[in-house]
Amino acid sequence: MGIVRESFRKMSIVVQKYGGTSVGDANRIRNVARRVITAKQSGSDVVVVVSAMGDTTDDLIKLARQISDKPSAREMDVLLSTGEMVSSTLLAMALENMGHKAISLSGAQAGIRTDATFGHALILSIDPGRVVQEIKNGNIVIVAGFQGVTKDDDTTTLGRGGSDTTAVALAASLGASVCERYTDVEGIFTADPRVVPRASKLKEISYDEMLELATYGSKVMHPRAVEMGQIYNVPILVASSFNDYPGTLIHGGLMEIRNKVTAITQDMDVAKITVVGVPDTPGIAASIFEPLAKAGISVDTIVQNASIQNITDLSFTVTKGDADKALRIVGPIAENVGARECVADTKLAKVSIIGSGMQNTPGYASTMFSTLFASGINIQLITTSEIRITVIIADDKANEASVALHKAFELEK
Repeated sequence: MGIVRESFRKMSIVVQKYGGTSVGDANRIRNVARRVITAKQSGSDVVVVVSAMGDTTDDLIKLARQISDKPSAREMDVLLSTGEMVSSTLLAMALENMGHKAISLSGAQAGIRTDATFGHALILSIDPGRVVQEIKNGNIVIVAGFQGVTKDDDTTTLGRGGSDTTAVALAASLGASVCERYTDVEGIFTADPRVVPRASKLKEISYDEMLELATYGSKVMHPRAVEMGQIYNVPILVASSFNDYPGTLIHGGLMEIRNKVTAITQDMDVAKITVVGVPDTPGIAASIFEPLAKAGISVDTIVQNASIQNITDLSFTVTKGDADKALRIVGPIAENVGARECVADTKLAKVSIIGSGMQNTPGYASTMFSTLFASGINIQLITTSEIRITVIIADDKANEASVALHKAFELEK
């Protein structure tokens, strides 16, 4: 992402981002306004990024589907961008009603330029000149999240969770001291508290660990926002907008000494495609995965069994929403290459243990696998990184696995 920086480094700027539940109705918007005023009165200039109110985005999608079975991607982005405009203007009104100067800006007005991938656009650059000028004019600036504009001035949206990315990108471009992300949860926990009641809140977590958590099941932060925070070294505070409890700081500094496993996460949106009886010859994998990539289907875990008499099985995972589409693409290819069959299993989940302290330290995989064995949970696939071990298991065993692993690694301590 290219960033235009002006000579405003002497400003003390805090970027705050409020999620859809935080601005879900008029009373909550007024509550956010009071929190913003408190930050302003503490001596910092405040830039606020907001999501659409409550379920607005889902409601707009449903409305569009009532009009058209296949609405154009461009028009959908124009439609969906209005949700954030509503919440940003209402917050500006609330602040003005409380005696503070405020101005709402669209993503385009805030200088956010993106590519032309409607629905999942990437931020290419930010020119924060307008935002800086409004701050100098004494305004609290509220920016509509989740959106930007192309070089041809077409409105784009950044995909689910895109308001997080807007906030971190603005914080980077403004040289903000921190990006504060307020939502309906109090921070990052060692597991989902709804699944593991004894999960505890983390005081801090590294960018690497948070990126793995966000990628493998945690919905608290969008992966692209975490990645951008790491690239531009923007500390991100995750806290609740409904109380003043300390949150969790995501950063790249020296971490406190703790259990080498930081957290357990699970992802229920998993489907496995298996091509059975594939000839073990060069080019087969390319013939399968290139069409999937062209169709925009993201493939995660890939496992190929050992070849027996030049025949093997090839398995990979996709989201459940992409399973049928993947089958339609891979099925004819499997038949053409002489595979026996192509099958899907959509009743799966990923469960992962994550922690930077796991690097180059033996014993974590064995503890994980023995814990699952003791709980009678069968592992179908395994994938790893330097700081993560992920297993694919039956989805009806995911909660049980998370509870057992949380206890095994003593994360409640």
